[in-house]
Amino acid sequence: MPTPRLRRPRTRLFAATTLALAAFSLTACNTGASGVRDAGAAPARDASSTTEATSNPAAGPGSGPTGATGSAGKGSAATAPEKHGTTADPDAPDRRVPCTAANTRVTAAPVQRPLNHMLLTVTNTGSTLCDLPAYPIARFENAQSVPPVIENTKPQAVVSLRPGAKGYAGVVLSAGDGSGGAGYSARSLQIGFPGTDAMVDAALQTNKVHIDDALRVTYWQSDPADALQ
Repeated sequence: MPTPRLRRPRTRLFAATTLALAAFSLTACNTGASGVRDAGAAPARDASSTTEATSNPAAGPGSGPTGATGSAGKGSAATAPEKHGTTADPDAPDRRVPCTAANTRVTAAPVQRPLNHMLLTVTNTGSTLCDLPAYPIARFENAQSVPPVIENTKPQAVVSLRPGAKGYAGVVLSAGDGSGGAGYSARSLQIGFPGTDAMVDAALQTNKVHIDDALRVTYWQSDPADALQ
């Protein structure tokens, strides 16, 4: 009969087709598995790159050392004024002190002009700025009193000395016309400052000076020319 002969080829064809489809599916599965492995390897490389970028100082603009340097720089800039504020600034208002015998050195030298005058030079030997108080208290050897100050020599502002700076005062030793009396010769001089009893020995630049009752001193000045006008 014809029907049985037709079914056998169809059965064989169906079986062959099934085997082909199975082989194709197996190949597709293997390809997919390979693809999964490749996809897994790629993220692993990305993770390694990320780890390297995090641990490597040169990995990127936002990485650790670059940011730390910037932060350190900002910190240094922010704290610089504070450090400057704590340094020994001789001009700081809270560090100003009066000039006294303890922080000064004084020399006394006769001058050619004006006649019978002497120039006092005071030097700040301390480490901070000091203010000269008004005028020098000059005590010559064997003097019964200290000379008065010439009022019209008062400066507009108090003379302040930075460490190592100098101030000046003039001394009228005697009257040139003899109106100051006989006078006498003094071989030593001490200088004091108002507000304290301490005196500093002035280094006389001569063996002796002649003084009489015309003895006067000027206010402390910042310019020697003003002290001798």
